[in-house]
Amino acid sequence: MEERMTYKSAGVDVTAGYDAVARMKKHVARTKIPGLLGGLGDFGGMFELPQGYKQPVLVSGTDGVGTKLQLAFMTGIHNTIGIDCVAMCANDIVCQGAKPLVFLDYIGCGVLRPELVEAIVEGVSEGCVQAGCALVGGETAEMPGFYKDDEYDVAGFCVGIAEKDRLITKSNVKKGDVLIGLPSSGVHSNGFSLVRRLFFQKLNYTADTKIPELSKTLGETLLTPTKIYVKSVLAALEIAEIHGIAHITGGGFIENIPRIIPEHLEARVNINSVPKQAIFELIEKLGNIEKRELYNTFNMGIGLVLAVPEKDCDAAVQALKGENPVIIGEVAERTGQSEGIVLAGI
Repeated sequence: MEERMTYKSAGVDVTAGYDAVARMKKHVARTKIPGLLGGLGDFGGMFELPQGYKQPVLVSGTDGVGTKLQLAFMTGIHNTIGIDCVAMCANDIVCQGAKPLVFLDYIGCGVLRPELVEAIVEGVSEGCVQAGCALVGGETAEMPGFYKDDEYDVAGFCVGIAEKDRLITKSNVKKGDVLIGLPSSGVHSNGFSLVRRLFFQKLNYTADTKIPELSKTLGETLLTPTKIYVKSVLAALEIAEIHGIAHITGGGFIENIPRIIPEHLEARVNINSVPKQAIFELIEKLGNIEKRELYNTFNMGIGLVLAVPEKDCDAAVQALKGENPVIIGEVAERTGQSEGIVLAGI
């Protein structure tokens, strides 16, 4: 008699999905905040809008982690990559002055291993705690033959809220604004195609390689989670006027800072004021990479840049002192073909 086909024989084990959800629950519970309705397992995540807003505006963002995931595969460390996923979304929406409310994740994999999914969601939950938002749901998709059995992808979606008349847009940025940089925790989640090509293809290093300039192994250094700046920025907004915020992601300084600069102005950044980090110095030296290329690819040690009126600079720096803020430049009249930014020191 011909064997009966089942979903499991086709490569999808639904019981593994049930196990994964059960494992997630204790991590997701950490993210519960006022306004959350329903629970994990509902078809839709529900959140009640907070009271007190006159003209509430929803601000949303979505992103993934990119090829940094390859480092997780190489090291077997999977409980931090979810922090990166939350950071890439939550840091974006706080740039508009929005407080993150809810987050949803998506995990696609070749073979659903409950303990692996649990580790990923542990990181997502930790990121949500750091950002102050609730993990209201998500999706885990097992797709045999589409992903390799030992690989997966992660993406996320975040929604926040802001008062309409307090939204931060590039129209707020003025000549004379001071540019304050908040240090990054490392490479964050961008530029990893270049990083992997340099260290693991050109130099044939492994994730376990120990380099004297680094305090951890290469893999551990590169896997350092993206810094989440949400709570610090929201606190600063309560006591200081902030005209613009740029999240330094793919495209580095050169692409991201001009996104908050009006067309008649430019950001003048002194790169000598940017705190040096060993990992970027190694990338520059070992890869023989030009500085402009570096600043057009990586955060180079600054994960967030704020444009603040000079009168509020001291108050903003004080509010952000936990992030070790540094003054990296100013906003000035645009000159020539600057395209919104001039990097002094290159």
